[in-house]
Amino acid sequence: MLMKSPLGGVHYPTSTGEFSAWFRTDADCLDYLEWLRWPSGFVCPDCGHPGGWRLGDGRFWCTGCGARTSVTAGTVFDRTRTPMTVWFAGCWQFATQKSGVSALSLQRTLDIGSYQTTWSMLHRFRAVLVRPGRERLAGRVEVDETYIGGNEPGLRGGRAKGKKWLVGVAVEVKEPRGFGRCRIAPLSDASATSLRTFLLNHVELGAIVITDGWQGYHGISELGYTHERRSQRAARMRGEDANELLPGVHRVASLAKRWLLGTHQGSTDEAHLVSYLNQFVFRFNRRRSRSRGLLFYRVLELAVGHDPIRYRDLIATRQPSDRPPFPPVVKRRRPPTLDRIPADRPWRTAEPGHSG
Repeated sequence: MLMKSPLGGVHYPTSTGEFSAWFRTDADCLDYLEWLRWPSGFVCPDCGHPGGWRLGDGRFWCTGCGARTSVTAGTVFDRTRTPMTVWFAGCWQFATQKSGVSALSLQRTLDIGSYQTTWSMLHRFRAVLVRPGRERLAGRVEVDETYIGGNEPGLRGGRAKGKKWLVGVAVEVKEPRGFGRCRIAPLSDASATSLRTFLLNHVELGAIVITDGWQGYHGISELGYTHERRSQRAARMRGEDANELLPGVHRVASLAKRWLLGTHQGSTDEAHLVSYLNQFVFRFNRRRSRSRGLLFYRVLELAVGHDPIRYRDLIATRQPSDRPPFPPVVKRRRPPTLDRIPADRPWRTAEPGHSG
């Protein structure tokens, strides 16, 4: 269950200095994960029985079914050989850096010999960012499509063939001004079938959907939406800027492209495009968060509630390439722990119950 109103300085660190003081040892990190996963005490993930015994090796023994489990078993951290202090440092960088962090940058920051370690760590964090049962967009929602991945010379127009990956973009429009949440997801094409699927997955029925005059949007009112069309041709005839018809989606699409080019140098592939888009949406929808530490808390909260993600699953969908998927490893070694002198655990001093 997710806590609605966690407190800075109690449930999550509010600064880098506080983060370093809280999580000096792997034991501190494991205790924090235990508190996130079982805020009211151990609950067996196999049978759901509350209560058990802590064994000498740190695992729990369920008094109901007798199963033995650890705090990381069945989570994103399942079977990891990377020290938890390294995981936490990586998560802090991932969540708190304004523009995110690349695998190469994280490798250098944490002094890790293997690029694969940081690459897989970041992709595991990206994989948990979509909260199960999250609410769809509502109210007034602008919707459009665009290509992500850069332009090719000689091609013009948002739907021109030959560019990279077509994605749907939706953003809530607030009155009298401003934008709310957004959603971005790949589209197989710009057909009515693909666009309707995108709408049904990401926009609440009854919303006012604002689009351009593209024929793929015709008939969406039959689905339960109020459709407001804005014609680019009519705008040009009036001497208006057609690009200003849908300012919300154009702003979001522009920011997403700039972020991919700036943080990741555009080095995305189709197999992992969804993960990068989910990361952008997660950060955009929390752009007004009062604390970056709260994002760190949310990522870990989602990570302990997510099923394990294996390295082989991350690389299984990569597309064949003439170049190696990773830079050559100069020195292969397991990341050293970042253990320091133990500190107090403020998340244990005040424990208002989690609420969903």
